[in-house]
Amino acid sequence: MTRRMPAWVAPAALIAVAAAEGALTALTEISETTPVDVAVTVLAVLALVVRDRWPLPAFAATLPAAVLPGAIVPAIVALYSVSARYRSWWLLTGCGLLAAGSLAFPLSDVSETFWTTDVLLGLIYMTMTALAPILLGQFLHTQRELALRLEEVKQAREHERRMDAQAILTQERNQLAREMHDVVSHQVSLIAVQAGALQVSTRDPAAKDASENIRKLSVNTLDELRHMVNLLRASGTPATELAPQPTLTDLERLVEGSAIDARLVGSAPSTVEPAAQRAIYRTVQEALTNVRKHAPGASAVVDISHDDTDLTVTVTNTPPTRPALALPSARHGLVGLHERAALLDGKVHTGPTPDGGFQLRLQLPLHPVSS
Repeated sequence: MTRRMPAWVAPAALIAVAAAEGALTALTEISETTPVDVAVTVLAVLALVVRDRWPLPAFAATLPAAVLPGAIVPAIVALYSVSARYRSWWLLTGCGLLAAGSLAFPLSDVSETFWTTDVLLGLIYMTMTALAPILLGQFLHTQRELALRLEEVKQAREHERRMDAQAILTQERNQLAREMHDVVSHQVSLIAVQAGALQVSTRDPAAKDASENIRKLSVNTLDELRHMVNLLRASGTPATELAPQPTLTDLERLVEGSAIDARLVGSAPSTVEPAAQRAIYRTVQEALTNVRKHAPGASAVVDISHDDTDLTVTVTNTPPTRPALALPSARHGLVGLHERAALLDGKVHTGPTPDGGFQLRLQLPLHPVSS
């Protein structure tokens, strides 16, 4: 892996080159060097330190060094900084003419015939010397702008890709919602209708109670299905938050409508966050469903307790009193409870009790509701 050069190395190298040029200029013409020459050279080198922050003042501070002792490196570096910062060609042309004019002073001392015999060559040299840092600065300026544009294009394409994926997901959710509504609701509606008919026609009290429970459970299932279909159709849109979600206030109704001998003990604090309330509701719902399916005739206790840091929900059922019926199951219920609890930094523990029953315990950390 190639290591990148630290950002301070290049500026420090340029300042060192400018300082070396100033020192060599003074040593070459030591007999003609004055304190003013030394002062303007030092000022020009120090101006390069702040050229990124104040490019125009730094450029102006380097011009005396180019005129008097003939130190041209600071002026060239400062002119590059001006070009890298600004886009105005009027400003850059003016700075370039100032730099070219400043460079002409030391060159005019090379030969007395410079302005008569080599005027064209001198003009070309001065122009190219001043034009080079301007063009380099503009090139790097354009490169930075191009990099920003490419990053914007990349972000736009990524946003478009996410929107396409969201559109596909929304289409799949709508299709799933239609399937659930057309197939599941039809079957459950038939169960509710037949249970209601059985309740009216039968004279057996036990059968009448059973049919009433079946009808209530079917109605509740249709209501839950309607909420789920609405949630699927609204997913990915602002309407998602409008979909009704169960809270702890619905637990009592859930326990009473479970069609088993169940009771609710204890209560949760009012500061439980909404996500935790939904997790508790779904956990109790899954536990009571499993009691109905796998422990017919058993009773259950839903116990809610908490301390300063944790909230614990325990659902314990007694052993079944009659054989369980073979019902279809995807065996994803407990896995889903573990995943839901893990998202809230909680844990789910399940296992048999010593008397032959079963226990499910959900433990969640308490977090106050954000206002």
